[in-house]
Amino acid sequence: MYKLLRKFFFLFPPEGVHYFAMNCFRFLCNIGFRKLLAAFYKPKRNLQFSIFNIPFPNRVGLGAGFDKNAKYLRELETLGFGFVEIGTVTPKPQEGNPKPRLFRLPKDKALINRMGFNNDGVIVITKRLKEWKEKKSKSGLQTSGSRLIIGGNIGKNKITANEDAWKDYEICFKELHPYVDYFVVNVSSPNTPGLRELQEKESLRKILSHLQKLNLQFETQRPVFLKIAPDLTNEQLDDVLDLVMEIKLDGLVATNTTISREHLLTHASKLESIGTGGLSGLPLKNKSTEIVNYIHQKTNGQIVIIASGGIFSAEDAKEKFKAGASMIQVWTGFIYEGPSIVKKINNQSDK
Repeated sequence: MYKLLRKFFFLFPPEGVHYFAMNCFRFLCNIGFRKLLAAFYKPKRNLQFSIFNIPFPNRVGLGAGFDKNAKYLRELETLGFGFVEIGTVTPKPQEGNPKPRLFRLPKDKALINRMGFNNDGVIVITKRLKEWKEKKSKSGLQTSGSRLIIGGNIGKNKITANEDAWKDYEICFKELHPYVDYFVVNVSSPNTPGLRELQEKESLRKILSHLQKLNLQFETQRPVFLKIAPDLTNEQLDDVLDLVMEIKLDGLVATNTTISREHLLTHASKLESIGTGGLSGLPLKNKSTEIVNYIHQKTNGQIVIIASGGIFSAEDAKEKFKAGASMIQVWTGFIYEGPSIVKKINNQSDK
């Protein structure tokens, strides 16, 4: 069924059809099909687990960038996701890069994006999350062990200089803190000029140490993760891991998209016409798994890892878990495999 739908969807520009598909699904939920859909997409077995005292319904989440503005939480919960990472959220709203900025590579089961942190800004998104939380609380589901867990992926505005980046991360952290379950610090997107320079050890120290101090000011502390690029050298990765261990950061998301275009089946002329952007999907699978394994081995399993990159099936998920991941995120796999991907992974995975 989804293969037919995918052929139809792939006739249209990716960014527009993304919202069209999600709005269609929202319509189905609104007219009374939500319970039926939720029952269909629910895993066959109980996969609840707890980490950082957070009760996750299951270990399969949706990566940042799909629901940037926290508009589709109900719909994504209906599809069985254990957690959804919203964002990347910036202090001020921004339009992102000029369109077109999202491209399919069907031969490679991949996407290239250069979205540029387009989002409604932290104030609007926080209001949306507050309304979501209040609605769940009234329904009695907010404290349920089966509730959807929300991660807040935060970044800096394009116009903010790198030396002032820590201020942007502070604003987003403070505003979102009451309404998300964990944070992900994004310094690894290739689509904001100069952002990846913040992965350098001292720049990272300034941002992460400050957030750690801010976290202590709240009655309940939120776990803080760092999202890293797959294009780091081992020396750069070692610097990151040294800092993460030193400041006792809670975990890492491995990995973001890659700027590499190696070993793709898509013709070079098409890649050239698309231009710059971060590549995600199946070509990233092995590199992402290698990095997850490297982190796990280097830290003796002391760091919680959320694996992201090239997950299309239960077998792909098993590879990530075997490499040392505690949880996984899908994104491009969701586009190519369809809404049953969460159910299939949960029903067939050993985790």
